[in-house]
Amino acid sequence: MKFLPKAKQVTSVAAFALALALAGCSSASTGTTPVPTSSATSSAADAAGTATDASAASGAAASGTSAELAASIADATHFDDDDLAWDAATETSITLANGSGTAAGANAANVAVHSGVLTISAGGTYRISGSLDDGSIVVAAADDVVRIVLDDANISSATGPVVDIQSANEVLLYLAGGTANTLSDGSSYANTATDAPNAAVYSKADLTIAGPGSLTVHGNYADGVVSQDGLVLASGTVTVDAIDDGIKGKDYLALLDGSYTVKAGDDGVKSTNDTDADRGWLLLAGGSLNVAAGDDGIKAATTLTISGGTATVAESNEGLEAAHIAISGGIVNVTSSDDGINAAGGSSTGTGTAEAPADAPVGGMGRGMGGGMDEVGDFSLDISGGAITVNADGDGLDSNGNATISGGTVVVNGPTTDGNGALDVNGDLTVTGGTLTAVGSAGMAVAPSDSSSQSGLQFTFDSTIPSGTTLNITDSSGAVVAAFVTAKAASSLVFTSPDISAGAQYTVNSGGSGATDGATQLASVTAGDYTTAPAPGRR
Repeated sequence: MKFLPKAKQVTSVAAFALALALAGCSSASTGTTPVPTSSATSSAADAAGTATDASAASGAAASGTSAELAASIADATHFDDDDLAWDAATETSITLANGSGTAAGANAANVAVHSGVLTISAGGTYRISGSLDDGSIVVAAADDVVRIVLDDANISSATGPVVDIQSANEVLLYLAGGTANTLSDGSSYANTATDAPNAAVYSKADLTIAGPGSLTVHGNYADGVVSQDGLVLASGTVTVDAIDDGIKGKDYLALLDGSYTVKAGDDGVKSTNDTDADRGWLLLAGGSLNVAAGDDGIKAATTLTISGGTATVAESNEGLEAAHIAISGGIVNVTSSDDGINAAGGSSTGTGTAEAPADAPVGGMGRGMGGGMDEVGDFSLDISGGAITVNADGDGLDSNGNATISGGTVVVNGPTTDGNGALDVNGDLTVTGGTLTAVGSAGMAVAPSDSSSQSGLQFTFDSTIPSGTTLNITDSSGAVVAAFVTAKAASSLVFTSPDISAGAQYTVNSGGSGATDGATQLASVTAGDYTTAPAPGRR
């Protein structure tokens, strides 16, 4: 599947999400051989309610090639594989030491160092090594393409950004193989105007981070890495620790490969453009992303797409958030103090600007049968593949519009209080494939809607099931069709998979290995018979 060309106007954000989903395309750092995949499965081995399938990390189906992915990325962003190839003989070498630096090579005349500030004023490839204890790299290269090769560079700035890209067509930060690079800004900036830089690495141009080396970024003032244009994370081992947001691309943010670890006081990784129809999207197509955030973990202003790789949100208020979320592959693990995966708009804490239309619903309490007590907005959650695990104190899967599940393995460890539910969908929750296990409180339980072609089960327990309890679902013959361990206390269970036959009788048992082997029968239901949960105060 191809990205939509940049010049094409997109009239539907949901359609753009499908274009970005890249179903079947594998991770592509250099357009090499794709990794084969297989479908995710769940079993009793998924202890503590976890979905696992390492093969899902490379994508959904087996129909694409990494070359097609590379072409799609080139169509939709500023980046292509040619950006990572150049003649070493054309490099300009810059050595930093004692607050100054020396330049030699093809573009040495376009390099100036004054009072610790290294300024690059024209396009070219610049290899930087050495240390600046209080300095910065400034790029003022008009509309040129600039490559900066960090080769064991360690730079700190006490009064502003460490990398300040003021003008360029695009800039590549390349991490040389076998090197460790560190960029740290100060806790206060000299320029605090509204539109002034506020990140350790700050770019007004399209920015790419790539290379086999490592980079550590300390955002001691506010943000870690920011592009006010597009941002592509192509490869590398990158660690970002920021007071405010971790990594931010305005028009788009695409993670193709590499390993990224982000700790942020506010949002972890996000895109922010909510005014242009084909912008504000975030794509995870490969690599690994680990986030611990004070607010939202991974967030897009318009569309968040995960087609491969591994995304782990270990700490967050809301784990994944965007108006439209499409997951077609990869491994996703989310832990949140509020909603786990949230198809909605606006700031979850009320401290930021809204990232959805002003009249769009921001939250709401769901009801059973896939319906919602609030208006059904232009929001969507679409899961067609991957292995997804959510541990949420708020709603587990939440859509202020509709939601569909057509593939993959989804495990939701939902809330223990009745004010939220493991599933919360204002419109229809349509299930046509895949495996869904959702456990949580019973007061706001939501089940698949009548639009679902795949049947399922909804159990409500007479008493709360403790954490760590082994649950077995058996058919009328006593055969186990699913088994898992509760990660938290639970009062309800929703389960759907291709193995469930509509109209058949099923039983959920506690302990043992089946209905008759040391197990205690908890409840028996007919597949496809769902009940409507009452709202709080109406039970």
